[in-house]
Amino acid sequence: MSGMQELISEFEVIKAWLFEAALPLWSTTAVDFEKGGFFERLAIDGSVIEEPRRARVTGRQIYAFAIAERLGWAGPTRDLIRHGLVSLERFIGPKGFVIRLLDAEGRVLDDAFDLYDHAFILFGLAAAAGVGEQPAHLEGVAEALRGRIQAEFAHPKAGFEEGNPRILPLKANPHMHMLEACLAWEAISDDPAWGALADEIAELCLSSFIEPVTGALREYFDGDWRRVETAPDDVVEPGHQFEWAWLLMRWGRSRGRHDAVAAGVRLILVGEGPGVDAARGLALNELNGDLTVRDTLCRLWPQTERIKAHCLAMTEARSEAAAAHAAERAAVAIRGLRRYFEHPVPGAWHEHIGPDGRPLEAPSRTSSLYHIICAINEVADQLGVAMAPPRLRVS
Repeated sequence: MSGMQELISEFEVIKAWLFEAALPLWSTTAVDFEKGGFFERLAIDGSVIEEPRRARVTGRQIYAFAIAERLGWAGPTRDLIRHGLVSLERFIGPKGFVIRLLDAEGRVLDDAFDLYDHAFILFGLAAAAGVGEQPAHLEGVAEALRGRIQAEFAHPKAGFEEGNPRILPLKANPHMHMLEACLAWEAISDDPAWGALADEIAELCLSSFIEPVTGALREYFDGDWRRVETAPDDVVEPGHQFEWAWLLMRWGRSRGRHDAVAAGVRLILVGEGPGVDAARGLALNELNGDLTVRDTLCRLWPQTERIKAHCLAMTEARSEAAAAHAAERAAVAIRGLRRYFEHPVPGAWHEHIGPDGRPLEAPSRTSSLYHIICAINEVADQLGVAMAPPRLRVS
């Protein structure tokens, strides 16, 4: 079986699981229809765990159900999107910034600024607007929120601070999701500020986030965007190598920036090389700065980012052999991800697989649905590109 045939076969299996098991579970049991919002986790037996609610999960679930609609799931996606948007209103504080954490009754538990949470609210709003839910209104909300973030937390060089007054170290990860949100809005909005901010973050990544000798992306920086070289802040996360690769290749393709695409390809080599445990065939949690293994656990979400990166690399490949190899790697990554779905509750998942290759018994996180459905959507998109008839050149 060719790499492309393997990928198509794996896609059909994982999409069926999403439609027939995962979405029916997470659209019912994990939704708090009484108090609003979404439950954070389901116990190993599938029961709800009552605990505080994070803003980021609301943004992620709005995205997940918007993409489910786009993929053709027949469930009540629009009702769920609207449920998420109503719930989101509770997370907007009196100054217009996102509140990090509420209790189930909507009382504030933590209102410290968190760029990561703001990125996911912007991302969720883009997904809802992208399927036609209140597009003009949600665009206005998103533009106002972006403007407040830029006015209050812009870094003097590029990107954003972690707080005002300054909090160190500065972090790459929230910027990754801000770039993701900007690209999502750029695709549906006429506001050039989304593209400008995407450019700023991508350039910051290329100039500061990537360590030039190894080609690996780092996570933590001082106030001038210099890499922190001391443990534990010298960490390299294989999942983020794949995730940034996916974003840089998308951005580079849209801008004609071959250097960004090349940097993304190199990040995939880091993720797929030292970042994958050969015995288990899974992406690891963490490496040290010298790319030796730091954490031998394998979380679910890096497997989804591995899928996305290889799928996009497949359609960016410069030869049939390279495209076939990327398709085969994407199929392998989907098979690895499906191991996490071998769960006693249909549609739930394990979050970790241990060094012995067995899953660790722990609750399933609602936030992981974003990673899973984003990967499935990327496979669908890139298979569509790869299977489309060649375009005729008009001279």
